[in-house]
Amino acid sequence: MESKVVDENEEGPVVPMRVDRFGFVKQEHGNIEGLARSRSAFEYQRDERRIRKWRKMIGVGGSDWKQYVRRKPHVVKRRIRKGIPDCLRGLVWQLISGSRDLLLLNPGVYEQLVIYETSASELDIIRDISRTFPSHVFFQQRHGPGQRSLYNVLKAYSVFDRDVGYVQVGLPLVQQYLFQFDRLVKEHMPKLGEHFAQEMINPSMYASQWFITVFSYSFPFHLALRIWDVFLFEVKLPFEKLIHALRNFPEDAMNPDILLSMAFSIKVSKHLKELKQEYDQQREKPPASPVKQ
Repeated sequence: MESKVVDENEEGPVVPMRVDRFGFVKQEHGNIEGLARSRSAFEYQRDERRIRKWRKMIGVGGSDWKQYVRRKPHVVKRRIRKGIPDCLRGLVWQLISGSRDLLLLNPGVYEQLVIYETSASELDIIRDISRTFPSHVFFQQRHGPGQRSLYNVLKAYSVFDRDVGYVQVGLPLVQQYLFQFDRLVKEHMPKLGEHFAQEMINPSMYASQWFITVFSYSFPFHLALRIWDVFLFEVKLPFEKLIHALRNFPEDAMNPDILLSMAFSIKVSKHLKELKQEYDQQREKPPASPVKQ
């Protein structure tokens, strides 16, 4: 009987990857929040109505966006808090951030920064690229289109703003957020704050990544997107969500509609300004002089 010689280098059959609706490779175990599920007729019709409202609000290519924001800012805020439709999120983020206008007003500038300029941080950027959403199909291929696109954006900014360059952490701002969050935990959840103090656990040990990445790696992606919707429009970190997440973590806490609506019911924005002033005052105090023996 003739035996078949197996070449260890021979590639086997290609098994297609299963991905969720956002492009992340599906894990075979457990439930993935981002996976598409069958929707009821009611849910489908509701989502279609939301999309039609959003299209009417932003206009063709975003032509009506600015006027609508000026006329009905509260409507825009409410709809963003409910969540931007996935099919329109890319365009809406450009409109919210103003990047679309900047691109149109500065033709060729981005290409100039990417192609003809050099950055002192190019090696650092290349090193970090592979760590960005490694389970997403767009970023998995080394030097592929996804990694290359992200590299171009990071390099362009490091050249455009050389004073900032390429940095992963805005440390002073993160320290301010950690100070504010620590105080909020102690005020809203004194038992938990006291427990953390007894165990010598400070927010920098568990919350730094929350603020550094604006929750991109801390929450399921579908929830992180909703937080970014609010963050980009309201230009503030949603401390209310953190307080709620620590105070009450029910089974459905990862449902954006439930978590965000409950989080927005906790009002801390005014107090955050007071805590920022307190933080700034503490930073301005001169260090204590050593005690002479």
